[in-house]
Amino acid sequence: MSPTPSVRKGGKSAMAGQGGRAQSESRKAAAVSRAQAGSSKTAASKSTRKPSRSSGSKRKQSRRDGLVGRLFRVFLFLFSFGIFVAGWLLWQITHYDPPNPIPQRQAAIVLGAALWNDVPSPGLKERLDLALKLYENGRVDKLIVSGGLDNNGSKLTEAQGMRVYLVSKGVPQENILLENRATSTYENLVFSRQVGEQEGVTSYLIVTHEYHAPRALDMARFLGFEDPVVSSVKSKVLNAASNQMRETLAFGKWQLDKLLMLTGVKPV
Repeated sequence: MSPTPSVRKGGKSAMAGQGGRAQSESRKAAAVSRAQAGSSKTAASKSTRKPSRSSGSKRKQSRRDGLVGRLFRVFLFLFSFGIFVAGWLLWQITHYDPPNPIPQRQAAIVLGAALWNDVPSPGLKERLDLALKLYENGRVDKLIVSGGLDNNGSKLTEAQGMRVYLVSKGVPQENILLENRATSTYENLVFSRQVGEQEGVTSYLIVTHEYHAPRALDMARFLGFEDPVVSSVKSKVLNAASNQMRETLAFGKWQLDKLLMLTGVKPV
């Protein structure tokens, strides 16, 4: 027996309702799935970005550490090299071996030092007494006293004060040549040789203290003095340690100045 139209309509309506609910639930499930997928992507994106920032800062820190390490190694090398050079210079200063016997030369260049109230200081007197001894022993015929005006209120130049002292010790004034301009060891040698050349002098002794002798000899060789010789005195009145340390710095500066002059650059 065939179902009545009303029954068929009711069945179709029920089936349609069930189908609609199924589609609605399917859409809801799809929406939930999409939302979960979006959340997963967002979380994944965040988790991906965080390690990226962390790794970037680690790389920057690594570069900084590398730069600091390189700078420290450069500093350590320069410091070690400076200690080595200072030790080498100090060794030369404290191990100078003067020639014995002192050879004969035409003139002695007495390197200047301070005057006290226009009178040679105790240290300068030691140099002058050595020069006087060389003169009296016939090692030299003339004495060139070298040194300009001090900045300590002296009215006489170092050279003038030295000449007064030597004349008082019996040296004839005509055998004392003045160099009145020098303000450094380098100028002492340059200007004194000019004075000597005007008198026909070609060979020299250089008179100074022991701690000063290596630098003076190195300068004379650099300037082209013919077979230069330094006659030196060991001081009894000057502080040895203080003068040796100061001379180490001066000797180091001279080595730098010499390199500059060899390359054509005028040192400061």
